[in-house]
Amino acid sequence: MRQLVSLALGSGGARGYAHIGAIEALEKRGYTIQSISGSSMGALVGGFYAAGSMEEFKHWALKIDWLSALKLVDLSLLSSGGAIKGERVFERLEPFFGSSAIEKLPIRYTAVATDLDAQKEIWFQEGDLRTAVRASIAIPTVFTPVHHNGRVLVDGGMLNPLPIAPLMSDHTDLIVAVSVSASQSSPREPFEAEAAKPAASVKERAKMWLNNLGIWDAKAEASVTQLDIFQRVIEVMQNVMMLYKIAGYLPDILVEIPIDSCRVYDFHKAKEMIALGYELTMKAIDKHEARASR
Repeated sequence: MRQLVSLALGSGGARGYAHIGAIEALEKRGYTIQSISGSSMGALVGGFYAAGSMEEFKHWALKIDWLSALKLVDLSLLSSGGAIKGERVFERLEPFFGSSAIEKLPIRYTAVATDLDAQKEIWFQEGDLRTAVRASIAIPTVFTPVHHNGRVLVDGGMLNPLPIAPLMSDHTDLIVAVSVSASQSSPREPFEAEAAKPAASVKERAKMWLNNLGIWDAKAEASVTQLDIFQRVIEVMQNVMMLYKIAGYLPDILVEIPIDSCRVYDFHKAKEMIALGYELTMKAIDKHEARASR
């Protein structure tokens, strides 16, 4: 008999591609996903899975290289809400959302966002899927916030980077949580695999391309540097918060994708992250099934 799974998918930018591999591993091993809760990239991948379009999204993501990822960026440096509007990205993602309201999806789905004014989590469990996902991925100072029903909504990972709580009332056999911001896989410096020279080379090429388009200047460069630092600060805070969430809502299976597996903005690394998500989920399932058979 196939076991029913409630699945929590965590925030972590491009590392969230690993969620695709995790879902594929669960299905390969015969588990049936009946409910999904996600924050940020977890809400995006989970939403596409619930809408039946994850495979199409995967094929699209696998075609993205660093240059095409850069072309999806619509800078909004003069805006106080965020450096990237996000509309260009969502125009490309539009076909994957379909026309279904959340409550009409074939499985239960929750996207978690953060209400800035009320300083609390917002759980989208009905309404427009696109709006829910857009709010959940609105990383402060990076993507512009979403104004919805009088609320100012930003990234759900700010308050709940691994949303297990929305799944606690499910009538399923297992709760599986996929964290894409776990401790580093080795004691080396983060991202050491990407040597400084190649990284600098990519940055220089990006600057040249943006300069040719007339949208790169010293202010833009300073902003990107500040965003990178800010994102690292957010990750530190989210990781501490995630540990508390896991302690309060312990999942049956916890899949941990190392934080140093790729950077938040490495959206050209879908292939590597999907494979890593698949591999580590398979190992986590092996451990769970070995314990269960004792």
